Amino acid sequence: MIHADAGTLKPISLQEEELVDYALDEQIGYLLRLANQRHLEIFSENMPSLTPTQFSVLARLNQVGQLSQNELGRRVGIDAATTNGVIVRLSRKGLIKSKTDSKDKRRLNISLTAKGIKLTNNAIPIAQSITQATVKNLSKAEASRLVKLLKKLQAS
Repeated sequence: MIHADAGTLKPISLQEEELVDYALDEQIGYLLRLANQRHLEIFSENMPSLTPTQFSVLARLNQVGQLSQNELGRRVGIDAATTNGVIVRLSRKGLIKSKTDSKDKRRLNISLTAKGIKLTNNAIPIAQSITQATVKNLSKAEASRLVKLLKKLQAS
């Protein structure tokens, strides 16, 4: 039996001789991981020059404009170390630029370059087709419901 630390989920209490009925193929985390793997395959086939995280950063900057490095990470759901690495790689590609905030020298503001804007605008239709390929086996209503359910899971 697995024992969880304080503050984490605790397994259902079972007697030692009881068997646990656990169908892996019915577990949400397992299914989400498999669906995500398929989506990543489609993404890399259609947009090999960017990772999904890099594209998310570009798309968010394109959508809202300049953001601090910390705010950008929060708005794309990545931690500080990952944000820093993505910014370094996108800067090297000439797609984003960073500058120190004039009011707070500790803050780094990130924005798209002209090259970044052009690439992002060209990549958005490809990203839309990637989404369509990912949900191709779903009806429009099912795909819409899936998005709503995933947002609900993310908010919990």
